[in-house]
Amino acid sequence: MNWHDIAVVYAKELKDTLRDRRTIISMIVVPMLIMPALMFGFAILSVKVVKKARAETPTVMILGGVDSPAIVAKLAALESVQIVPPADDYATQISDKKVRAAVRIPEGFDAAAGSGAVPEVKIYHYEGEIKSGFAAQTLERFFRDQREARVDEAVAARGLPENFVRPFEIRRENVAPPQKVGGNMIGAFVPYIIIILCLTGAMYPAIDLTAGEKERGTMETILCSPVGRLDLVLGKFLLVMTAALATVVCAIISMGLSFVAGGMIIGKMIGGGAPGAGGAAMGGLPVMIDPMGIVAVFALVIPVSVFFAGLLLAVALFAKSYKEAQSYVSPLILVAIIPSVLGLLPGFELNNTLALVPVLNICLVSKEILSGVYDWTHITIVFGSMCVYAAASIAFCVAMFRRESVLFRG
Repeated sequence: MNWHDIAVVYAKELKDTLRDRRTIISMIVVPMLIMPALMFGFAILSVKVVKKARAETPTVMILGGVDSPAIVAKLAALESVQIVPPADDYATQISDKKVRAAVRIPEGFDAAAGSGAVPEVKIYHYEGEIKSGFAAQTLERFFRDQREARVDEAVAARGLPENFVRPFEIRRENVAPPQKVGGNMIGAFVPYIIIILCLTGAMYPAIDLTAGEKERGTMETILCSPVGRLDLVLGKFLLVMTAALATVVCAIISMGLSFVAGGMIIGKMIGGGAPGAGGAAMGGLPVMIDPMGIVAVFALVIPVSVFFAGLLLAVALFAKSYKEAQSYVSPLILVAIIPSVLGLLPGFELNNTLALVPVLNICLVSKEILSGVYDWTHITIVFGSMCVYAAASIAFCVAMFRRESVLFRG
């Protein structure tokens, strides 16, 4: 192995890669511009949709209540809902979004106060539909207030103290530092994005350096050069790994800037608290990401980039053309997406077995690290296993480059 020859091949391939528009788009444009734009745009759009839905006065139907004019009058006096005439097809109208919710008042609701009876109020809504959900929340809040008012009246009538039915209060208080709060909130999402971009960033250079060379007819010329086969493979491999890591670095920088800027803007839109240093504000609590956690995650991504680089080069080498290579490489996206999605699920927690599953182990350990949990046993197993997989990937790639039937596949 000649490091000088490897450096020459690397420099040559790097120069050619920087001239390729598709590679530049996948390495820089996508992580730096498109991904943050999608994330930022989706967040702003979501906030606007929720605010618009909250601002709308929902239509509500009152069912029953003929013998309870007091509660019906109070409902009709609510400014936060618009009462519409009752109808037998209320369920259909709610499903068709013509009416947002309906409330059925049982017989004798007004008379039940102080009689010991426990009437049941039913609220009908469209599960999962945001505007119907807001209408149901408004009705629930109204009847909860009415219930508390009746309790207060009964307590006062009997001369009991106000705390008779509420002997104590319950209040939750966060004790976790902002870094852990922020890591726990986005700890599963960040590795998912990084893994996907690491694969896509390495994909186009790997195809261009193998199937692209074949399609252009330059593979034979390169193989006739005085550079050894191993040095040639390692030079190409280092370029693909560089592309993957460059994509990850760009993604981390862009996501960090988007998180801070997006948190500030969205915080102002929803009236949240002021952002803290290095983070955004969520519900008045400053949410920050530990920079050392990001560095640790990047260190763990290095063997992943090696694994993807070797695997992509070997798979793309089988193809005879750029288009054919894309069809071979595209299924590998599922290999990265499925474990990454599993890492997003709350039920998956890192253990010694899952620490050996490639890609999934990186997602799970990264989620723990960004949450402030450094389990060095798991970290060592994950990093060691990924190094083994990366070494196997390089060996597989070198073996494919040494097979003439693969290089000159007709």
